[in-house]
Amino acid sequence: MKIYLIRHGQTDWNIAGMIQGSHDIPLNETGRIQARKLAEAMDERPITKIFSSPLIRAAETAQMIAKRQKVELCSIKPLVEVEFGKWEGLTWAEIENQFPEELKRWTMNPQEVSPPGGETLTSIRNRCVEAWKTIREITGGNEDVAIVSHGATLGHFYSFLMSNKPGEDHKIVENASITTISYDPLTEEFHLLERNESSHLK
Repeated sequence: MKIYLIRHGQTDWNIAGMIQGSHDIPLNETGRIQARKLAEAMDERPITKIFSSPLIRAAETAQMIAKRQKVELCSIKPLVEVEFGKWEGLTWAEIENQFPEELKRWTMNPQEVSPPGGETLTSIRNRCVEAWKTIREITGGNEDVAIVSHGATLGHFYSFLMSNKPGEDHKIVENASITTISYDPLTEEFHLLERNESSHLK
């Protein structure tokens, strides 16, 4: 089984450096162009299903791939972006200025401390487990699939899948990039094949 982890195309909030989180921000024109190029690049990576966050920026990106490959698109709520509560709509510089103590506590213990009104790392991890369980049950672990989600969530999802691989920690990938992982349903092992591939956007 091959798993293609895909981040949605660009939004205006991406350009501004604002945290989107649970806000339902659509792709901008550049993001739609990126999604089209991404869909073309996926021609070389045939899939049987696409699993997507229901947030519009991810759904729009996934729909272009689904339409081109004529495959089923499954919306999975646990793939939504990390919820940052009162920090959403702000840049990291603004958060540091407006919420210095909260940011410090969150940075020191994200497993148990959440942004004001947001979610903890433990909550995010549980969502990743739930998402993978759903995908594994639907595919039987034998179908090549794409998973379209968001920067922070994909970082945590990647870390969850590769938890037994030293050095494979959380990293934010680029908009409309492709990270490819192989999965063996017999051994339940994951292996990184390609990370943050974005040459199709040039």
